[in-house]
Amino acid sequence: MLVLGLETSCDETGVALYDSERGLLADALFSQIDLHRAYGGVVPELASRDHVKRMLPLIRQVLAEAGCVATDIDAVAYTAGPGLVGALLVGASCAQALAFAWDIPAIGVHHMEGHLLAPMLEATPPAFPFVALLVSGGHTQLVRVDGIGQYQLLGESLDDAAGEAFDKTAKLMGLRYPGGPEIARLAERGTPGRFVFPRPMTDRPGLDFSFSGLKTFTLNTWQQCQNGGDDSEQSRCDVALAFQQAVVETLTIKCRRALKQTGLNSLVIAGGVSANRALRTSLEDMTAALKGNVFYARPAFCTDNGAMIAYAGCQRLLAGQHEGLAITVQARWPMEQLPALH
Repeated sequence: MLVLGLETSCDETGVALYDSERGLLADALFSQIDLHRAYGGVVPELASRDHVKRMLPLIRQVLAEAGCVATDIDAVAYTAGPGLVGALLVGASCAQALAFAWDIPAIGVHHMEGHLLAPMLEATPPAFPFVALLVSGGHTQLVRVDGIGQYQLLGESLDDAAGEAFDKTAKLMGLRYPGGPEIARLAERGTPGRFVFPRPMTDRPGLDFSFSGLKTFTLNTWQQCQNGGDDSEQSRCDVALAFQQAVVETLTIKCRRALKQTGLNSLVIAGGVSANRALRTSLEDMTAALKGNVFYARPAFCTDNGAMIAYAGCQRLLAGQHEGLAITVQARWPMEQLPALH
C-alpha cells in the first residue's frame, strides 16, 4: 500500500510517501521558522496561509522524487489533531479533496501517535511493549505502549510542556525563536556547576511533570546576573546550561521511574525535544545502567514531518480503518481515545 502523508499541525508543512513493502520513498518539509521569528512565536493565521501556499508544490516534489504519479497512490493520511485548528484544516481539506478526486480512502492521524511511531522508520525499530516519553513544544507525557492504539498514560506535564519551557525561557533571556535549539547551543559553552536549578517534582512519588516554576527560577537567576552588572555571554551560557541540565535530569528521573514501575526495559523518546543531544546522552546512560535500550528517530523525524504521518496512517489503513468524506479536526485529542489495532 502506497500512502501519501500530509502534516500541517503547526508551523511545518510536511509531505511524504510511504510504501508498506518498500518503506519510505520520499519526504519533503518546509519550515516556517523564519516567517514566525519576527513575532517570537507561531502566528496561527500566518501558519495556515503558508500551509496553503506550500502544500501542492511539496506534493508534486515528493511524487517526482519517488518516481510516482497520482494513480500510484492507494490512500492519503493527514494530521487531524491535536494542533492549530486553521493549520489542521488545510491538511485535512487537501487530503479529503485528493482522496475524493482519486477515489481512494483517507484517514486522519493523531499527531502524537505519529511522533510515537516515528522510530519505527529506523533500521532498528523498537518492539512492543515499551515506555514512550513524548516530549515536544505542546506535550510532555509518559505512556505505556503495548501496541498501536494500546496506550496507557502514566504521567504528563501539569503546566508547560518541556519544549514550551525551553522556548519561553529563551524568550525571557532575549534569545531568538525557536528557543530550544538556542538554549542547547549556549549550554554547550556553559560552566558546569556555576548554577544549580531545582529538579521539579522529583522529590515526590509519581510520574507527572511541572516546568513553569523552573522557567521562573531561570528568569530570576538571569535577572540577578543582570542586576549585578553581569550580563555577559558566558553568564547567559551558564544559565542556559543549568536550565537544560535541570530539564534533562528531571525527564531522566521520571523515565527511570516509569521503566521500573512497568517492569519494561525499552524506552522510546519522540517529539521535537528528543533531538536534544544532552537528553539523548542522559537517557542512553540511564537505560544502559538498567540493562535496557532507548530508541529515537533521526533528528529530521523528531520535529513535525510527513513521514511519521504516512507511516502511522498506513498501519491503520492496513487494519481496515479509514474516514468518511467529512473534514474533521480536533485541537485537543487525548491519545488514549484512539482505537487499538488487533
